Amino acid sequence: MRTAKTISITLPPELLEKAQAIAAREHRTMSELFREALRRYKSADPEWEALLRETRGIGEDDVERMSDEWRQERRLASQR
Repeated sequence: MRTAKTISITLPPELLEKAQAIAAREHRTMSELFREALRRYKSADPEWEALLRETRGIGEDDVERMSDEWRQERRLASQR
């Protein structure tokens, strides 16, 4: 009995070409390439994903300000 199912997906031509080039370079089939991509997608680090969600919309100026605030807090803590 077969344990895998065949599916069809549609890709823009440029993405298909890139996927085919990667598969050829890595000596994989397209199925192996997409299975690996799905495994990696599924196992993405939840902490990293949470950090990305929290930091969306933070700009360069915000980073500078937040860094300055953190440094100031560290200086104050070390003086105590």
